[in-house]
Amino acid sequence: MPSDAIWAWSIVVAATAGVIIRPLSLPEAVWAVIGAAALVLLGFLPWQDALVGIEKGLDVYLFLIGMMLIAELARLEGLFDYLAAFAVEHARGSPQRLFLLIYIVGTLVTVLLSNDATAIVLTPAVYAATRAAGAKPLPYLFVCAFIANAASFVLPISNPANLVVFGKHMPHLGTWLRQFALPSLASIVLTYVALRLALHRELKNETIETSVPHPKLGRGGRLTAYGIGAIGIVLIWASALDLQLGLPTFVCGTATAAAVLLINRQSPLPVLRGISWSVLPLVGGLFVMVETLVKTGVIGQLSALLHEAVAQSVTKAAWSVGIATAIADNIANNLPVGLVAGSVAASDHLPAPVVSAILIGVDLGPNLSVTGSLATILWLVALRREKIEVGAWPFLKLGLLVTPPALIAALAAAIW
Repeated sequence: MPSDAIWAWSIVVAATAGVIIRPLSLPEAVWAVIGAAALVLLGFLPWQDALVGIEKGLDVYLFLIGMMLIAELARLEGLFDYLAAFAVEHARGSPQRLFLLIYIVGTLVTVLLSNDATAIVLTPAVYAATRAAGAKPLPYLFVCAFIANAASFVLPISNPANLVVFGKHMPHLGTWLRQFALPSLASIVLTYVALRLALHRELKNETIETSVPHPKLGRGGRLTAYGIGAIGIVLIWASALDLQLGLPTFVCGTATAAAVLLINRQSPLPVLRGISWSVLPLVGGLFVMVETLVKTGVIGQLSALLHEAVAQSVTKAAWSVGIATAIADNIANNLPVGLVAGSVAASDHLPAPVVSAILIGVDLGPNLSVTGSLATILWLVALRREKIEVGAWPFLKLGLLVTPPALIAALAAAIW
């Protein structure tokens, strides 16, 4: 094995570890950019190839900007606070009913606005609403973390990782629904059942108020809700026409934000300041690192191994790659794993059950640990702002109870 390849892989591993562990409390994006820059400056990847890697992420960048715009606008206009308070009011003093209502709201937000929106903006709203109701917030906050991944493959727009895995080969909407409707249903239902059983003691001893101060949804909030509905329709239409989703998402998000801000005569600065712009260099750096893996032959080797497994048994290969991908998410985070898996899946034609298993592993596997997905990391950041700390071990204990049943059920629904 060439020494240059070993050094390059070492840099990729170190940078990925930096993204997950965040030494010196530096943002995840810093480590991804440092890793990408080191690969170019040390001559392991020509700068032209680095630009090719960055360019491959264009659709993802546009998608993220559009979704973050509309999500931040919804947060500022109080739409998520309204939904959370609505759930508390309709729980009528029942913690179990509140748990279910928040799960339903989280599912809808994830499906229509992506899992990152659930982590970033629904989580603080749920915290505020449950505190106002006199409840212990943590069981309901766990709902936000787990449903963000469990419902993230209902539609192509439900998770940026979907764009990463499929890239320019995104299936038609009809094909997508045939592949993932039943696995998504299994994932959502089994995650709810397992999470509800795991937290039954906390909910059993809980008492909550029957009513809380209900924020009024103003004109901007209503317009934002209509805009979200319109975006969902446009993106479903784009999926049905086999169009890439990044540009439509960007245009719709920008247009909705501009319309609401103009009608309310508001400055765009609060919306722009609230967006997590660091996500873009983070994704760009990861694309550069995966391009290095392509150039040094890692992707080719993984593809060859997968094709050997498929030649022996499609079913066994699908189960193996789905579980392996899910485990890898929690070692290296699902964004880099999704990029690698997407490169392997795009290298040659693979049977539909194998590709479905890859995506399910990338999207659902992260529910095992706090480092599994970008959405879960963003969820932790949202909790820290509220002075709540959730350690890796308590999350892992809960993840070990909740994730395997949903993962097995979703893979079984996709493979058989």
